[in-house]
Amino acid sequence: MEIHESAEDYLESILMLKERKGMVRSIDIANELQFTKASVSVAMKKLRENGYIEVDADGFIGLTPAGLQIARHIYDRHKLLTEFFVHLGVSPEVAAADACKVEHDLSDETFEKLLAHARSGMPPKNGTPE
Repeated sequence: MEIHESAEDYLESILMLKERKGMVRSIDIANELQFTKASVSVAMKKLRENGYIEVDADGFIGLTPAGLQIARHIYDRHKLLTEFFVHLGVSPEVAAADACKVEHDLSDETFEKLLAHARSGMPPKNGTPE
């Protein structure tokens, strides 16, 4: 199933928020992405219907295995690309913003080549995808 970039952004944000806060609600996602609560609500409904998230009785959002796989894929790309751009001399803020733009559209082949190059020329860091 093909998933849209916006859905990938939501799933990645849920993963990041879960790692930072432990629990995630729609309002947390709205604040993180600077979207309206209504927009986030519509997106969460679609993600739930497509089997990417679960929402418990208290309104806490969790990723299903399928959602976690997509979120982890995008987030790992984001972290590596940010680190790579910083290694090239780009400021951390610009590197993170550029990584967001590139992480969705980069082919697996190109990403794997970047990853191999990064591993050969950059010292290993915790959190770098293996």
